[in-house]
Amino acid sequence: MIDTKAIEEHVRGILVALGDDPDRPGLVDTPKRVAAMYSEVFEGMNYTNQEIARMFDRTFDDDIDTGKKKIVVMRDIGLFSYCEHHMALMYDMTANVAYIPKGKVIGLSKIVRVCEMVCKRLQLQERIGEDIADIISQITGSEDVAVVIEGCHSCVNARGIKNHNAKTRTAELRGRFLTDKDLQEYVK
Repeated sequence: MIDTKAIEEHVRGILVALGDDPDRPGLVDTPKRVAAMYSEVFEGMNYTNQEIARMFDRTFDDDIDTGKKKIVVMRDIGLFSYCEHHMALMYDMTANVAYIPKGKVIGLSKIVRVCEMVCKRLQLQERIGEDIADIISQITGSEDVAVVIEGCHSCVNARGIKNHNAKTRTAELRGRFLTDKDLQEYVK
């Protein structure tokens, strides 16, 4: 579990290390606010992929003919996360998640909830796609899963190179999405 008291203490120390006074009126409650924010935005760190899959395992049996190219695609899921290298914000992220049903379908809101929970971890954008694909595959039983994510990274845009236009696109393609160019077009 997330230790909010330890976060408060460390944030206070960071404020001192930055040369500011953590007891001044504008900062006196900042350590508590940061600890509360971290509890919220890093909630996903409390759960494994298997636990997230169990949390959102709401599927419906369907008589979908999986021999045909039936596909479920949820596009433009808005997300944000934090880079594990600089604890910097990854923002303006969108995810496209697709799978080929294998006798059952997942509730659409659960796809969004899986994406949001996975993003509540310190990590790399590449791992976000892997983890979402793992969880969707666990829930649906389908090996045919694709996750394409595009986003901005403040560790590139606001520091270092400071390139304000750079975006990162990652793709996790599994099963038929690896080889079928027509299927890949659905998640671009």
